[in-house]
Amino acid sequence: MKKKISAAVALLMCGTMMASCTSGGGDNGQDVTTSAEAAAEADSGDQGADAAETVSNEVDPGVPVDLAAGVTDKMYSRAILNEGNLARLAHAMKKAQNGEKVTVGVIGGSITQGSLASNPANCYASKFADWWKEKFPRAEINFVNAGIGGTNSYLGVHRVDGQLLAYDPDVVIVEFSVNDSDKIMNKYSYDSLVRKILGHSSDPAVMLLFTTQENGTSLQDVHKEIGTAYDLPMISYREVVYPEVAAGTLDWKAISPDNIHPNDAGHDIINQLISRYLDSVYDRLDAVTEEPSTFTAEPYTKDYYADAKMYGAADITATASEGFEVVEKGFYEQFPGNWKTESGGSLTFEVECKCLGVFYMKTTDGKSGMYEVYVDGESKGLLNGDFTGGWGNYGETQQVIMSNELQPHTVEIKPAGGSDDKGMTIIGLMIS
Repeated sequence: MKKKISAAVALLMCGTMMASCTSGGGDNGQDVTTSAEAAAEADSGDQGADAAETVSNEVDPGVPVDLAAGVTDKMYSRAILNEGNLARLAHAMKKAQNGEKVTVGVIGGSITQGSLASNPANCYASKFADWWKEKFPRAEINFVNAGIGGTNSYLGVHRVDGQLLAYDPDVVIVEFSVNDSDKIMNKYSYDSLVRKILGHSSDPAVMLLFTTQENGTSLQDVHKEIGTAYDLPMISYREVVYPEVAAGTLDWKAISPDNIHPNDAGHDIINQLISRYLDSVYDRLDAVTEEPSTFTAEPYTKDYYADAKMYGAADITATASEGFEVVEKGFYEQFPGNWKTESGGSLTFEVECKCLGVFYMKTTDGKSGMYEVYVDGESKGLLNGDFTGGWGNYGETQQVIMSNELQPHTVEIKPAGGSDDKGMTIIGLMIS
């Protein structure tokens, strides 16, 4: 069953999307979609239909939110954007009910990783795993947290195989709505990510979680299109807290110490939403008789990243290297084998791909510079490793080729003007 959100909430969601402090690079490559097609695709949501309907779950003006009392029925009603097809989720619960092994996983950014929760046990992801362990004490419940701070679904679709799908999950929560910021590129990457998970051999159930920044910025509307296309459960933390914050009935500082990350109270709200939804499915378990089936739905977008992979120094060898050395242990333990230079140099690779991106480090120490990426001798983008004065070191993604055609390419990475003596760390190549 699909539930429409209220007109009041829909109007609040119409603000201009702004880039998140954790967003990835935009599409500077060869997009085979025309600008007219892209604009139409980006704006193809169902907000008009939502705004035309009125339901009784609006904010109560002047009534402060009582966090201690928990999520109200109205809040929960706003949060469940779609109940989704329950076959796969019910199947996983029945496995657990029989005492079998069940693997639950999450993938997302820093919120999923647990940033700013007082300890890992208090983040929503850990509490999600706790629900399964408490509900099914006879089962062997394995938990995989593939959340990495500062990352988006473009990186997610390239890393999901090794960091999540290798564990054959039965249930997965996907959370990237504050880290994704490009309405076009991230629609493609999010679609391919969701499709990759749904198409995995373990036939996992997929639940979509939508979070928000303090000002309401979220790519929820774009991600919601993907969830609607595949009839997936969609739970919105945004629709619970942002309307209350906008109405003055909830102080954002009560649920977050900054403009994005939930504190323990915020994570507890997410946990209440997820647990209540799971409870509602569990209570009707016997009534769900549909058997899970192989995922065969046609792509909602062009599925550019269907076979996306991340290639580090252990996976691909540079055909030429000057000034760079291979560093086995880099900034991220999840991505060993980086190429690093402290004073200029160049890297050359021979690759065959449709789409190509570079995952590189941005640093606050003033030692990293600007490097240019050439594909077949033509400049395709800049990697700006300098983040002096920023909030911290992190990995950035930059797409350089986006195409429907599989072709061989020569890729060269070398300093741009003025950066001949500056450093750069290439974490990996993103190839599909």
